[in-house]
Amino acid sequence: MPFAVKLALVVLGLCGAAYAAAPFDQDNAFYYLEAQCALGPRNPGSPGHAQCLAFLKRELALWADTVYEQPFEYKSPDTYETLNLTNIIARIHPAQRDRVLFSAHWDTRPFADRDPDPAKRKTPIPGADDGASGVAVLLEMARQLSANPVKVGVDIVLTDGEDYGREEVVADYLLGAKYFAKNLPDPPPRFGILLDMIGQRDLKIPMEEYSVKYAKPVMDKIWTAAARQNATAFVRENGIPVIDDHLPMLEQKIPMVDLIDFNYPYWHTTDDTPAHCSANSLGQVGRTLMDVLAHEEVQQ
Repeated sequence: MPFAVKLALVVLGLCGAAYAAAPFDQDNAFYYLEAQCALGPRNPGSPGHAQCLAFLKRELALWADTVYEQPFEYKSPDTYETLNLTNIIARIHPAQRDRVLFSAHWDTRPFADRDPDPAKRKTPIPGADDGASGVAVLLEMARQLSANPVKVGVDIVLTDGEDYGREEVVADYLLGAKYFAKNLPDPPPRFGILLDMIGQRDLKIPMEEYSVKYAKPVMDKIWTAAARQNATAFVRENGIPVIDDHLPMLEQKIPMVDLIDFNYPYWHTTDDTPAHCSANSLGQVGRTLMDVLAHEEVQQ
């Protein structure tokens, strides 16, 4: 083989190594999903909510450089209930001013208003897919990033109070995301990726409409990474617009993509359990996001 060809192959090999995504342990991610659900429902004010807050802070503190709470109070104009809520913020490589945000909500819905059994519609949901799945992927990402650093800074934000309100009361949704968007850290993230309902079996993540309209370059990064990782759960199909935690960030002109499979028959029911979720689904999302980070260059 000619020397020039050998040299080219070596250079290509080195480039590939430079961009190799860190590993992602989908079985450990699924453990994180199960561990959250084992605490019971995590709706605000419940014992599971308090226990999960302590668990998430403790786990993130093992892997992130900085972990802090963002507590706030919210009084519902609908129920007149006052909620004590807490966002959890973990920062990796905090000295780097060029930052990327990953987020998921850690609370669960206080009532299963979509349950087929009317007797269960006031029961809090287990929230395996709707809550625990996104958090599980982010916890495993934090664990991997602690041993496999990337060039950009990474912020992991677990929001509270996303799923509190009745369906017709939009004001009572996205509470933690709204508060975070109004109280951004310095520096704010260059872009963000939201994980919500990404753990179900036969996962299919379409291109959510608001994300396409306001964060198309970020979406392109994700779907390109998914193709490299052969993550077939990411489908090039137009999705519906979803009211979710990315909207407050989009209002702040920070492009943020919502990864969500809304076609989940157990949504807002008591059957949203780990049995209906899959480690493979978590793995496809986790490997894709680690690939995005591996290819992300620092912007000046």
